[in-house]
Amino acid sequence: MKRLLVVVDMQNDFIDGSLGTKEAQAILGAVEEKIRLYEADKDGEVVFTLDTHFANYPDTLEGKKLPVSHCIKDTEGWKLHPSLEKYAGKRYEKSTFGCVAMARDLEKCEFESIEFVGVCTDVCVIVNALILRTVFPGTPITVDASCCAGVTPEGHKNALEAMKACQIDVTGE
Repeated sequence: MKRLLVVVDMQNDFIDGSLGTKEAQAILGAVEEKIRLYEADKDGEVVFTLDTHFANYPDTLEGKKLPVSHCIKDTEGWKLHPSLEKYAGKRYEKSTFGCVAMARDLEKCEFESIEFVGVCTDVCVIVNALILRTVFPGTPITVDASCCAGVTPEGHKNALEAMKACQIDVTGE
């Protein structure tokens, strides 16, 4: 049975672009190492989510609440960080925080475990972890805190606590 690694939104705009943070930059090497280990493991599988917006972003509900254009499809900011592009995991585009298409695709599979890394802990990581918690109620799900970064350090910590309350294990604190 496979072990799944979900890499959430490790895109240029979230690392060193329009919504980049020093915390996101700091986890990049650890995220890459985690991906490398999963890809080297015959029982490991890696998938990526890509936050994907379009030119009309400012007119969307999210754009009105977060008026910073980011991850506009086919721009440099939308692409995975160059150090992660070489990895072969399936990419799932999503136009909102959670990736329903990924959940629907993966629900046909059985996993020994599911692990999350990426950004932003307090937005897209938590939403996707909770979606998969719902789809896979009997599968252990873990978030590696050392490979995640939130919008703020406080938001990161709050999200980790919320995930623990929802029976998602947190490692790397």
